Formats: sequence, C-alpha cells, structure tokens
Amino acid sequence: MNPCLHLDLDGAWPLDALSIPTLHLRELGPRLRFITNEREMRAFEAALSAQSAQFFLYGSGDFHHLAAALIRRSAATTPGPITVVSFDNHPDWDIRPPRWACGAWVNRALEIPNVECVNVWGCGNFELAWPHDIFRPRLRLRGSRLRIFPWAERQTPSTARRFPSMKRDNWHDHFQQFAADLAGKNIYVTIDMDCLRKEEAITDWETGLFTADDVAWALTTLRQSAIVVAGDICGATSPQKYARAFQRFAGWWDHPKLLVVVPEDAQSVNLASLKIVWPALAARGSS
Repeated sequence: MNPCLHLDLDGAWPLDALSIPTLHLRELGPRLRFITNEREMRAFEAALSAQSAQFFLYGSGDFHHLAAALIRRSAATTPGPITVVSFDNHPDWDIRPPRWACGAWVNRALEIPNVECVNVWGCGNFELAWPHDIFRPRLRLRGSRLRIFPWAERQTPSTARRFPSMKRDNWHDHFQQFAADLAGKNIYVTIDMDCLRKEEAITDWETGLFTADDVAWALTTLRQSAIVVAGDICGATSPQKYARAFQRFAGWWDHPKLLVVVPEDAQSVNLASLKIVWPALAARGSS
C-alpha cells in the first residue's frame, strides 16, 4: 500500500513531482475551486472512496477546503480524538457563506465529532485585525478548540497581544512546547504553501514568513512526541478555472492582485520547497 497520493485537480504540480501515484481529477477541479457546494464535495469524497492513502498533495490554495474532507476521512478510521495542526498564512476561519470555501474550512473541520481542536501556525495577513476579524468564529476562539499562532511582526501591537504570537527569534521555543503538550496525540497536519516566504513559494495568495526548512523542522519536532496519522499539502499556483459564474466573480473579487509569473518558474520554486517539506510530512515509521 502506498500511503501517499497526488490529487491532480488543476495541473499545479507536474505529474512526476513526487514518486507517488496520481489520481486524475481535473474534471472536478473547476467545480471545486475556491467555493463549492455539498454535491461537489460528495463527488470529491466518492472519487477517493477506493483510495487508501493517508498523505495527499494537491493544487492551489483555492482547494484548501478539501482538507476538511480529508480530515473527516482520516477521523473515520482513527480511534480517539484528532488534533489538527495547520501551517498557513491565513486563519481560514470565515463564518460567512458559502459553507464550502477555502477561507472557511476550519469551521468544517471543527464540526467533525472527534476533531479535538485546530491549531493554525504562521498567520501573517490582515484577517486577524479589525475590521476583517468580525468574520471570526468567536465562540470557538473563546474555548480551546481553535488556536491561532501568528507572526507578531505582521500584526498590529493590539492584535499581537490577543493571540499567542511568535517572532523569528522565539518561535522554535513556542513550537517545541506546543509539540510537547501534544505528546501521544493523533495529529492531522495540513500545509498551505502560502505560509512560506515569497522567495520559497509562488502561490495564488499572500505569502508568509516560514522557510521550507522551518516547516520541515516543525514536522520533525511534532513527530518526536505526537502521532502524525495523516496530512496534506496544497498552495501552489495554477490558472483560475471555474465551473460557475458566481465562483468566477467571487474568485476575482477576493484574490489579491499578484504579479504574473511564468508557470515553469513557479513550479520550479514550489518544487524546491515541496521536496524539503514533503519527506518530513509523509515520513514512514517515525511517529
């Protein structure tokens, strides 16, 4: 059994990006991209029903809501609770409709009965500050089921004080304590490559401050105490192809206006980072 699978939804990654099998899903890609509905999500889950993989590589961060379906799949076969650890430049906590959107998947994950909590590391965008934070899930943040660990230097001082913020010179200490507190727990890891600095990832969204080596170190540290049962990586860049007019309009409205890049150049940059992060995520026999 190969525990790894490439889900080719949008051509974001070359088919030979990693020496793992590929499931061809480009027909579904435009229907799932950025925002989608229950019917399309069920079609996605049905397409995976015969697969036994635990670790998934897929395309643009526009598909990050698929992580909730992958977490649900993992939770169904994992005894006991699961803790989700996400590396992302965005909190993906939006409470607005539509229900299935790449910026709202955290809420879908928290609806899964045996998901104990979701932890998001590396947020550095504007959504944590007023007025954008009015769309945050307030009740979940007040409890212990959703925790955000942002970069202090990307936030206003008041916003940085509201969250357990980190800096380049102390984040290792913060993460080591975090990993130690998860000792023996089942972990699902989801990585959006926009958590990486702009020199190491070309994405469809604003980028963060981690390096690929940072994320690989964090995964290795996590595995030293916790049990990584499954995970995924998304967040490359690909042409924005949609199946419906509303998707197209919403995508145009919400995406940042980034510099146009040569696809081959983007793939080269992203592949270099992937080849550092993926082995640490999908390591065998180390949990």
